[in-house]
Amino acid sequence: MIADGSPLKARLQEEVKIAMRAKDKARLGILRMVMAALKQFEVDTRKPLDDAQIIALLDKMLKQRRESLAQYEAAGRTDLAEKERFEEEVIQSYMPTPLSEVEVEQLIEEAISQCQATTARDMGKVMALLKPNLQGRADMAVVSAKVKARLAAISS
Repeated sequence: MIADGSPLKARLQEEVKIAMRAKDKARLGILRMVMAALKQFEVDTRKPLDDAQIIALLDKMLKQRRESLAQYEAAGRTDLAEKERFEEEVIQSYMPTPLSEVEVEQLIEEAISQCQATTARDMGKVMALLKPNLQGRADMAVVSAKVKARLAAISS
């Protein structure tokens, strides 16, 4: 483990070394890009990252890849789309295991009952409770839509 105590960051650093030894230039490039983003965040905030922050950054990078992928596919640029798909695969391999629909629904119900949400105005409270548990493990846009629908059902 490294000085700042992040097992995920240590794993990423080790993977960079492995990719260098294997002369896997494509994977090495992506891992270096990830490490550069992490380092930039640490420089900007002047604090070492913990695993939750790293997952949030990786999640943001995945979202960017998905948006680019959709644009490249719409434009018929299969070469660039393949590159984005590969980057997405590599980054996704460092994310926690995704939750099932049932698990997400259960966490939503627990969060709603925990903060006693009854209307759409309480959505911020519910999402604040859910985000730490779901970050990187579920698509937050989908979760948000489910919370909104559930709160609408409660208030009607």
